Amino acid sequence: MNIVEKKLKKLPDTPGVYLFFDVHKKLIYVGKATSLRDRVRSYFRNVILTRQLAGKDPSRSLRDSSVTPQNDIGARPIEQMIHEVKDIKIKKTDSVLEAIILEGNLIKKFRPKYNIDWKDDKSWNYIVITADKYPQVKFVREHEIVRVIPAKAGIQAGGADPRFRGDDKQFGPYPHLKMREFEKILRKLFAVSFCKPNSGRPCLYRQIGQCLGVCVGEITPADYNKKVIKPLVIFLSGKKRVLIKSLNTKMIQASKSSDFEEAGRLRDQIKSLQHIQDIALLNNSFTSPVILSEAKDPFPLLRDSSPPKADQNDRRIRIEGYDISNLGESDKVGSMVVFDENGPMKSQYRKFNIKTVVGQSDVDCMAEVLGRRLKHSEWPLPSLFLIDGGLPQVNRVKKILHTAKVSIAVVGIAKGPTRKNNQIILGDKSQQLAKWVYSHIKLLIQVRDEAHRFAITFNRSKRIIR
Repeated sequence: MNIVEKKLKKLPDTPGVYLFFDVHKKLIYVGKATSLRDRVRSYFRNVILTRQLAGKDPSRSLRDSSVTPQNDIGARPIEQMIHEVKDIKIKKTDSVLEAIILEGNLIKKFRPKYNIDWKDDKSWNYIVITADKYPQVKFVREHEIVRVIPAKAGIQAGGADPRFRGDDKQFGPYPHLKMREFEKILRKLFAVSFCKPNSGRPCLYRQIGQCLGVCVGEITPADYNKKVIKPLVIFLSGKKRVLIKSLNTKMIQASKSSDFEEAGRLRDQIKSLQHIQDIALLNNSFTSPVILSEAKDPFPLLRDSSPPKADQNDRRIRIEGYDISNLGESDKVGSMVVFDENGPMKSQYRKFNIKTVVGQSDVDCMAEVLGRRLKHSEWPLPSLFLIDGGLPQVNRVKKILHTAKVSIAVVGIAKGPTRKNNQIILGDKSQQLAKWVYSHIKLLIQVRDEAHRFAITFNRSKRIIR
């Protein structure tokens, strides 16, 4: 057993960054992961699977380089160079956000061969903090940056965009990242202002406490730099522990000075930094594993998986999906679909005519459906309740389950009839649930769509009969 095989067995199930080294001990690739164990093992596991599909000897060790994956069917780009990996090192982080930041800092510092070679045509994402009176935080592509950076930083010179100057601060690169979600998280963690300074009226985020008043001149440029920009720079430099220590010192000082409002703000900021909720930052190429199968399988992501919590009386995976369909205030119906490890269990689908809800309220309809479902003790409880709906529906379902003393995870998927945008609502902040949901997102969307189809079909059939 070689070094790589030994390390694959010891990888932790935590967020972090993995570093691949070649035979010359040179760093050739850096990547991030929600689970270092699952992500890194998947590269090597899928290489073995592709060899099996190609009819090659599956018993060969990873150290047998006579079989290289360049021509293996189904191989991802990283798997094309796995045969070059002779050592693996990891750096664990407390959150996905910190893994993203650490990955960017390592790519900028070391410029690993395959990170550079595999840049997509859209170029990498960066964060630029401008040198304005009230510094702006901008999310940009590499080609938008004007400042001439030394070659080792991974940014080429050029462009004529007047938005960026030589004294702007730049952070990144951040590959495979949802920059809009990144912006939302930084706003929540640091009260970064994206509004126009001294505009004369408070912005929406000022009203909900995510802006310190740049829009109405309630904070001076000096205080904004001190309270927002400086902590943000420290964080983006990968020094969260240093930042938390500094904020804690300032919180104590503010409390001693009887500035309890500022002490409370710092306390809340420290708590947020210690419990970062950031799974939505990642795009599907980062969160969704690739499962290889000889057969054409319509529900591949359910194979060889463990649910977030299973019913003790039924160890199989069981996901129940719910949706409501109505025509205005009439013809209100609900649907329940069931999936197990083999896909849909159509014999266990159920239809509900809404009986108690007056008027149009999807939330109340969902509450009625779940309440009636829980009265059927003969139906096995699921591993997961999947709701076609947003936060109001999820919260109502959680309340019903709490009243019934049923402890099962709830996940909602919004939005709308076109199904073009999918917002995931987690019923709790469990890292285990978040990780499982986002590694099975395609499956859950299939369940949601099937519940939607079943509800609409039932609704239409009632109208045809009438």
